[in-house]
Amino acid sequence: MEKKMDIIEQNRLRIRPIEQDDDTELAELIRRNLKAYRLDIPGTVYYDENLYHLSDYYNALPDRRIYYVLTDEDRRIAGGVGIAEFPDIEDCAELQKLYLDDSVKGLGLGYELMRKAEEAAASMGYGRIYLETHDNLDIAIHLYERCGYAEIDKPSFVNHGAMNRFFVREI
Repeated sequence: MEKKMDIIEQNRLRIRPIEQDDDTELAELIRRNLKAYRLDIPGTVYYDENLYHLSDYYNALPDRRIYYVLTDEDRRIAGGVGIAEFPDIEDCAELQKLYLDDSVKGLGLGYELMRKAEEAAASMGYGRIYLETHDNLDIAIHLYERCGYAEIDKPSFVNHGAMNRFFVREI
């Protein structure tokens, strides 16, 4: 993981918990990503009514949820990832909203955000992590598989109806 930290330092990036001032910029980053992958459709986070208020959601239960933003030296958001309780599977958190700005894609930062989210989930006492994704996000699927996530059949409790790939990992 030291190599990834060097990438963060070399690019003058920082990972920190979400703040209210991040909400609009983060929501726009997420929407740009979804649109680029033709997922600006109903049944995705693109249409979540709380998308522009993510700090409220994650900061409401700090012992069960966290969202990390990746920022540059000018405090512009370059990416982010969240962890929140997932009551549909025992002892489980959900990995949520892992997105990167195009300017930092390909640097290996997705792995660093995954590591940070997994560490947070473990420190909150979760024993596994669940995530939902879509075939259009083939680079993300590659990341999840490389990080040890196992694909599972579509659960009956799927929240975002357009998602069609599902993964779980023990931590």
